[in-house]
Amino acid sequence: MRGSRSMILLLSVGILACLGAVMVVEAEDPYIYLTWVVTYGTIAPLRKPQQGILINGQFPGPRLDCVTNNNVIINVINKIDQPFLLTWNGIKNRKSSWQDGTLGTNCPIPPGRSFTYHLQVKDQIGTFMYFPSTQMHKASGGFGGINIYSRARIPVPYAKPAGDFHLLLGDWYKAGHKALQKTLDSGRKLAFPDGLLINGKQKGLKFRGDPGKTYMFRLSNVGLSTSINFRIQGHKMKLVEMGGSHTIQVTYDSLDIHVGQSLAVLVTLNQQARDYFIVASSRFTSPVLTSTGYLRYSNSKAKLPVLCQLVLLPICNLTASAARPNPQGTYHYGRQKIVKTIQLSNSQVKIKGKLRYAINGMSYINPSTPLKLADYFNIPGVFDLKSFNRRTAGAPAKFGTPVIAALLHDFIEIIFSNTENTIQSWYLAGNDFRVVGYGSLKWTPAQRKHYNLVDAPVSYTIQVYPNSWTAILLPLDNKGMWNLRSQIWPRRYLGQELYVKVWNNQRSLYTEYNIPKNALLCGKARGKHV
Repeated sequence: MRGSRSMILLLSVGILACLGAVMVVEAEDPYIYLTWVVTYGTIAPLRKPQQGILINGQFPGPRLDCVTNNNVIINVINKIDQPFLLTWNGIKNRKSSWQDGTLGTNCPIPPGRSFTYHLQVKDQIGTFMYFPSTQMHKASGGFGGINIYSRARIPVPYAKPAGDFHLLLGDWYKAGHKALQKTLDSGRKLAFPDGLLINGKQKGLKFRGDPGKTYMFRLSNVGLSTSINFRIQGHKMKLVEMGGSHTIQVTYDSLDIHVGQSLAVLVTLNQQARDYFIVASSRFTSPVLTSTGYLRYSNSKAKLPVLCQLVLLPICNLTASAARPNPQGTYHYGRQKIVKTIQLSNSQVKIKGKLRYAINGMSYINPSTPLKLADYFNIPGVFDLKSFNRRTAGAPAKFGTPVIAALLHDFIEIIFSNTENTIQSWYLAGNDFRVVGYGSLKWTPAQRKHYNLVDAPVSYTIQVYPNSWTAILLPLDNKGMWNLRSQIWPRRYLGQELYVKVWNNQRSLYTEYNIPKNALLCGKARGKHV
């Protein structure tokens, strides 16, 4: 009996130990629950009162801080007078384009209604942003920063900074989103912006730090169309992260942040104890717009310096990329076979006498039924996968709903060609890509011999300079319907976007999550059962 009891006891302990191990392995990552109420409110960032879009009464909106793999549940309540959506710039939404927050994937939230986003910041770190994806709402606010921190057990390649500031940079108009939208709808271009903002202010923003300590400055360009140069008087900036990837650490006097782009720098307070100007100024524009704040040493007793001391600093232009090491050397992207090459060319066109923007001559029109819902419910007549494939640069301009089809795990090459005299900024949702090459004039297959196939930058936003091309390589490892768009918002609003359908014929939670039970249904999907 004694032996039997011992055996039972040991067996019980073993079972409990195994159950404990299973519980540890299967425990979910932490949850963050938020409620965001979207309203109008009076703001005056350029000293003129105007209607702004606020989140929980804030302009800019609240900063979202989370840790890698956190589950973030955000209930967005729309209390403005127009349908509304938020999109999460740079967040992959792994296996769930249902949460991407664009009109190709979601029905907009009607006035007086709500929608709860379920995001998991899966395997990501870095500096990102959110903003409205509907109409021209971004021009009135509704944007904010997203910081994803590394879990404690996963080290980052720099010492923990003493503090962390997120600066939202962007051009701004005194006219609100409705007036700007009316201008674009009439077939006219927007006027030159009225100013630049840093965290919703044109001047006077203060950042405070202790002498000798190092601080992280996260920079996001939340503007509509203007590239911005950023610098801190008398201080060097060490670039450590861009687009969610750690960079080779290079020190700069100043950096360019293009529309839709985010990056992070480390700044050590190693100068004389006083106040130093922080300056953001427009790039590639005439006149040059400027916004200022200042960095104050905690032991400073001196007055603010004269601004001209900083304006004369040389500009060190950070172009579209910076080299990154191949993490652990395990993914040799340069050896992957390219299964498809897609060439995309932006253009300014006239359709029915009005200004539009296009990709390969096709200017995007949002259907009343989101593409993702049409695809899920097999609703015909919303989009097709053939018409855009026959389009090439220089094709006659026309309206359409372009969708590119690709198979899950395809390894593809995209060539962005820019024949215009303005810089272009592009974004692809749901998938990271590697920027392997760029050059002037026209791309040819012979350019592939000059590609960086070893340690090319990883990004989700890419720039194409005037009369130039940029090439990217990407593994399509995230099933869904993903937005590929111009980050220059007037161009996107007037049609410079498309969608990439990443597909396989298996319906499995391993590759894609089910449609959310709270999904809003509209258009031809109205009345369908989730």
